[in-house]
Amino acid sequence: MIQANLEHLIAMVLYMAAVVGIGIYFAKRANKNTEAYFLGGRSLGPWVAAFSAEASDMSGWLLMGLPGLAYWSGLANAGWTAIGLAVGTYLNWLIVSKRLRRYSIKVDAITIPDYFSNRFHEKKKILMTISSVMIIVFFTPYAGSCLVACGKLFSQLFGLPYNQMVVAAAVFVLIYTFLGGFLAESASDFMQGIVMLIALIFVLGLGFHAAGGVGNVLKHAGSIPGFMDMLRQASPTGEASGGQAIFGKALPVGGLFIVSQLAWGLGYFGMPQVLLRFMGIRSEQELTRSRRIAATWCIISLICAVTVGVVGRVLYSDVYLSYGSGQTENIFILMATKLVPPLLAGLICAGILAASISSSDSYLLISASAVSQNIWKGLIRKKASDREVMTVSRIVLVLISIFAVFVATGKNPVIFRIVDFAWAGFGAAFGPLMLFSLFWRKTTYEGAVSGMVSGGAMVFIWNFFISKLGGIWGIYELLPSFLISSAVIVIVSFLTRNPKELEEEFDSVRETPAEFYADVNTRE
Repeated sequence: MIQANLEHLIAMVLYMAAVVGIGIYFAKRANKNTEAYFLGGRSLGPWVAAFSAEASDMSGWLLMGLPGLAYWSGLANAGWTAIGLAVGTYLNWLIVSKRLRRYSIKVDAITIPDYFSNRFHEKKKILMTISSVMIIVFFTPYAGSCLVACGKLFSQLFGLPYNQMVVAAAVFVLIYTFLGGFLAESASDFMQGIVMLIALIFVLGLGFHAAGGVGNVLKHAGSIPGFMDMLRQASPTGEASGGQAIFGKALPVGGLFIVSQLAWGLGYFGMPQVLLRFMGIRSEQELTRSRRIAATWCIISLICAVTVGVVGRVLYSDVYLSYGSGQTENIFILMATKLVPPLLAGLICAGILAASISSSDSYLLISASAVSQNIWKGLIRKKASDREVMTVSRIVLVLISIFAVFVATGKNPVIFRIVDFAWAGFGAAFGPLMLFSLFWRKTTYEGAVSGMVSGGAMVFIWNFFISKLGGIWGIYELLPSFLISSAVIVIVSFLTRNPKELEEEFDSVRETPAEFYADVNTRE
C-alpha cells in the first residue's frame, strides 16, 4: 500500500473507532428498555436532534449523489432539487415537529407505525402492519444507497473490490447499531453532521483556490451551454477533447420540470428518520431552536454540495464521461484526494463515511423496530418482553442488511436514483397521512388506510409504468402520488365517520402547551 493510501486508511480507521466508541458508551442506556433503544427515552437535546435529523436524512447522497448530478448537468436539476429540500426541511420542522411530539406522547407511540396505529385506536392493527411493511420495502433500498456510497469510497481510495467494500461497510454499521440503538445513532449522527459540513466547506474552498477563484469558475462553467442556467440543462455527449468534456445544445427546463424537482420537499413530511427526532426531543419548547439549527445546516450543506459539482466540472472536466454508471458521484472523493494532503484527505473522506453510516444506521434501526415492536410484539406475541423484542430487532437488523447489500451490489448502482425512489415512497405513503392525522379533525381510520395504500402503490405504478409514457407523465412520482393519497384521504374520510373519542383526543392535543402537559403529568 502506497504512503498516501496508508494515511487515508489511518485517518478513516481513527474515525470509525470514534463512532464505535459512541455505540459502546451508550450501550447500557440503550438496552434499558425498548423506548430507550428505539427512541432514546425522549432525551435528545436541540443540537443533537437537529444535527442527527439532517445527517441521517442527507446520507451519502449529499456528498456524492448531489455533487455528481451538478457535475453532470449543471445547476438546473441539482439546484431546483436543493431548493425543494431546503424549503421542505424548514416547513417540516415548523409545521409537524411540535404537534407530532405532543401527539406521540398522547397516544404512547415510540415508532411511526405505533403513532399511526394508536392515533386511530385500531384494533386489528392493519394500519400498523401496512406502515411497517412499507418501512421495510422502502428503507431496504435506502440503506443500500448508503452502502453504495461506502463501497465507492473505499474502492476509489484504495483500489479494492467494490462488492467486498460494500459488505465491510454493512458489517461496520451493524456493529455499532447493535450496541447503542437510537441514542448511539443520534449522538454519532451529531458528530457526523459536523464532519459532513466541515468536509464540504473545506473541499469547496480548496476547489475554488485550485480553479483560480470564484470568477474563473463562473467564467469556465458559464461557457458550457446551459450549465449555469436554472432554466436550461447542460447536455454532455459522453466524449472529451483536449482535456474538456464535449457538450451539445442545452436542453430547456420547463415549469413541469421545476415543480417536479421542488416536489422533493414534500418527502420530508413522511421521512421516519426525521420524524423520530421530533418525537425523541426532550422538550417541545426546544424544537424552535432545533428548527433554526437544522435549517441553517441544511441550506449551507446543499449550497456547498451543488457548488462542489460545479467546481469539479471546471477542474476535472473530462474525468467522468458517463452518468448512468454512477462514475460522476465520485467527484467529491476525487477533489479531496487531489487537493488535500493524504492524512487530511482521509479525514475529509470520512465525511462521506459519516454521511453514509449516519443514514444507514437510522434506516436499519427503524426497519428493525417496525418488525420487532410493531409486527412481532404488536401482532404475533403481544406479551413479548423488552428483551425478546430487542433480540428480534437485532435478528432483523442482520436480515435487512443482507438485502441492502444485494441492492448495493446491483449493476451500476447510482445513489441519486436509488434515493429518488425510496424518498418518493415514504413521502407519498406517510407524508399526506402524517399531515392530515395531525391537523384535520375529521380524518378517519378508513381514510388513513386508503390514503397510505394508494400513496405507496401509486409510487410503484407511476415509476414503473406511467412515467415510461414520457412528456408530462415523466414528472417525479412523488408529486402525483402525494396528491392522489391526499385526495383519497379526504374523499374516504367524508364518506365515513369518526368515533367521538377520536375527535375529543384530537381536540386535547390542540390545547396550549401548558394545558396539554399539565394534563399529561396528571395522568402519569
